[in-house]
Amino acid sequence: MLDNYIPILIFIIVSLLIGGVLLGLGFSLAPHRPSPEKNSPYECGFEAFEDARMKFDVRYYLVAILFIIFDLETAFFFPWAIVLDNIGLYGFLSMVIFLGILVVGFIYEWKKGALEWE
Repeated sequence: MLDNYIPILIFIIVSLLIGGVLLGLGFSLAPHRPSPEKNSPYECGFEAFEDARMKFDVRYYLVAILFIIFDLETAFFFPWAIVLDNIGLYGFLSMVIFLGILVVGFIYEWKKGALEWE
C-alpha cells in the first residue's frame, strides 16, 4: 500500500535537493557588496519616516478591502462568459442577481463616502 507513495517521496527529495543546490549556488556565486545605500530601508520611493507600528487611517484598509472584493468578484465573469450558452436562463438570472448585489454594495459604499479621500 505504501508503494504508491514512493514516487511522491522521490519527487519531494529531488525537488528539495535541486532547491537547496540552487540556493547554495546563488549565495556562493552572487556578488556581496553591501553599502549604506543598499542596506537602508526603502518604502514607496521615499525614506521611512516613522516607526513601523504607527497607526494607519481606517480608510486605507477600507479601500484595500473594497478593491480586493470587487477585483475578485470580477473574476467570476470569465467562467460565466465562457459557459453562458450552456447555462441557460437560470445561469443568466443568477449572474444578474449577483451583479445587482455588487452594484447595491458599490452604491452603498459610494454614498457612505468610503471611496472619497480627503
